[in-house]
Amino acid sequence: MKSFLVDRYGKRGALRLGESPEPALRANDVMVEVHAAGVNMLDSKIRDGEFKLILPYRLPLVLGNDVAGVVVRVGANVRQFKPGDEVYARPAQDRIGTFAEYIAINEADVAMKPANLNMEEAASIPLVALTAWQALVERANLRKGQKVLIHAGSGGVGTIAIQLAKHLGAYVATTTSTANIALAKSLGADFVVDYKKDDFEKVLQGYDVVLNSLGKDTLEKSLRVLKPGGKLISISGPPDPDFAKQNGSGWLFQQVMRLLSFGIRKKSKRQGVSYSFLFMTANGGQLAKITSLIEAGHIRPVVDRVFPFERTNEALDYVETGRAKGKVVVAVK
Repeated sequence: MKSFLVDRYGKRGALRLGESPEPALRANDVMVEVHAAGVNMLDSKIRDGEFKLILPYRLPLVLGNDVAGVVVRVGANVRQFKPGDEVYARPAQDRIGTFAEYIAINEADVAMKPANLNMEEAASIPLVALTAWQALVERANLRKGQKVLIHAGSGGVGTIAIQLAKHLGAYVATTTSTANIALAKSLGADFVVDYKKDDFEKVLQGYDVVLNSLGKDTLEKSLRVLKPGGKLISISGPPDPDFAKQNGSGWLFQQVMRLLSFGIRKKSKRQGVSYSFLFMTANGGQLAKITSLIEAGHIRPVVDRVFPFERTNEALDYVETGRAKGKVVVAVK
């Protein structure tokens, strides 16, 4: 099957379009014919080798972490899906490979595609929506009337997180550039900070939760907007010891994570707030709940551009500019 592969780790190296074997179908798997695949910053970080200690992939590796498509075969133990079902998923981190014509995924990680979305729209959803869900619902336990700051509101995670937070009844602030203020407000943001004009840490205070997806400076400034007992959740690091344990890492790696996050954890403790790092995981059950929210009109996808499959490298380059509004998708079929 045609696929885009990483042959060796390297900054901004091009993926190779080549042939790879169709993945093996295990007893609990569904084989999905890929119609569209979302493109994420995670893809470029994996290609660059940033996660090779956490995720030791065997190269060559078929890249891609989001998929929408049609079930063509099912394993012997599969009961939830059948051939012909339109589905979407974020495959488990050790079984990625959506930049290809087919992918085998454990049925526990798959959900029926929202009926009101096309394949390209659906492919834009899983990774970012699961990230938002696991941060705001699971980790933060965000409740009605609480205040949340969501950084990078026009990005992939931000566009979904704003909508989810509003659905949960929170007061939502976000940061974005001048050009994207209208988009953030249209998604439900109550207060938008134009980072080109204002310092968010000077205009916001008393927040219960901050969802960070930006760099170290933003992470540390975010502490200042939280009230005592508040939660700082970051999807861009540094990883903490709890993440290392969750990932099944050994004692030595846990100590490395402890050192990497020592500074921000110490500053958080001093201010009476908590810091945690989130690396989202595949979860078909949560994705099914997200499907219900999409079909009810509470969440809508934001797709910036759709590239044809053969231009997957261009799609990845565009994501890396950081200028995409919402998500970038490749149409495979």
